[in-house]
Amino acid sequence: VQLQASGGGLVQAGGSLRLSCVASGYTFSTAVMGWFRQTPGKEREFVAAISPSSENTYYADSVKGRFTIFRDNAKKTVYLRMNSLKPEDTADYYCAAANRGSPTNRGSYSYWGQGTQVTVSS
Repeated sequence: VQLQASGGGLVQAGGSLRLSCVASGYTFSTAVMGWFRQTPGKEREFVAAISPSSENTYYADSVKGRFTIFRDNAKKTVYLRMNSLKPEDTADYYCAAANRGSPTNRGSYSYWGQGTQVTVSS
């Protein structure tokens, strides 16, 4: 199983980025996909998740209204569109796949990609 995240970078406050995560090695279309983020010294925190057929999405309160998660099952890719970025959004962002449990619970995710760094300057 492999999850390859990309799309991070340096952006000014108020700007936008789109993260992508390409999956391989498992049945992507049956998995809940999520994005988490982590800063040094802090635990990895939930950002957003999407159900297998995109019927349900979930967001952390801190990103609701600014971030959008979506997926393309044909391309085995999940995206995170991030608008109105703030300096406090600066973190390493990780995509992950889950087959059971709560979509907002880090423990539900069995597979993780490498992080992609997002830096928002003020």
